[in-house]
Amino acid sequence: MTHTQTSDLTQAFEAHEIDNTQFRHAEHVQVAYELLQKYDFIDAAAIYAKGIRTLAAAAGAPQKFNLTITYAFMSLIAERQAQSHNGGFAGFVSANPDLMCKDVLAQWYDTARLTSDTARNVFLMPEPASNMRAA
Repeated sequence: MTHTQTSDLTQAFEAHEIDNTQFRHAEHVQVAYELLQKYDFIDAAAIYAKGIRTLAAAAGAPQKFNLTITYAFMSLIAERQAQSHNGGFAGFVSANPDLMCKDVLAQWYDTARLTSDTARNVFLMPEPASNMRAA
């Protein structure tokens, strides 16, 4: 965690002044990245989850908020940040292009588990890969 200047996007996100129609996956990743630069993981994850939940509710689709997806992405971004050299967000994306794919969590989560009602409300750990279950 470093105390860096955040973009207008992240400032608007924290103020709950985001236009949800312009907040796509790339913007989700950027805000997560910047919050993790600004705060420790616990605070960044809480701010991010509350912000995403607020956006979904404001869009009239509170059921779109998924705690498991939110925390899993935050954890993955934080892990990658800890392993990378600080080259700013552009350098981070260049070194981690898989994070720009919404389906990156499919490596750890079955679709049915990840999109379940339980996953929307409770952080679910990934299930072991099918080849690991037999072991």
